[in-house]
Amino acid sequence: MTNLSATKLCKCLGDDLRLSLVCLMDVQREICVCDLVDALDAPQSTISRHLAQLRQCELVVARRQGTWMHYRLNPELPEWALTVIETLAEPARAQLGLRTPAPVCC
Repeated sequence: MTNLSATKLCKCLGDDLRLSLVCLMDVQREICVCDLVDALDAPQSTISRHLAQLRQCELVVARRQGTWMHYRLNPELPEWALTVIETLAEPARAQLGLRTPAPVCC
């Protein structure tokens, strides 16, 4: 179980790019950084910086596969946090104009 508080969750999701990353992970379950870069049309360094912030908040976890990093929502998130993410995901995807990315690399 994480030490996630409601305040921390709101701060983590308060940025459009971080919200987009979490929304894409909610749909894809696990996604490679290269696919996130492609889906969000943002520099890899920017995506990585925001992913690091999400990891620090304990919202996401990563695993390495060869040279690629794959991210997913933290399976130890409390149920209330998952409910908030799932509730926000669909309207946020529409508002932010997110499309579900087709895998690029792996």
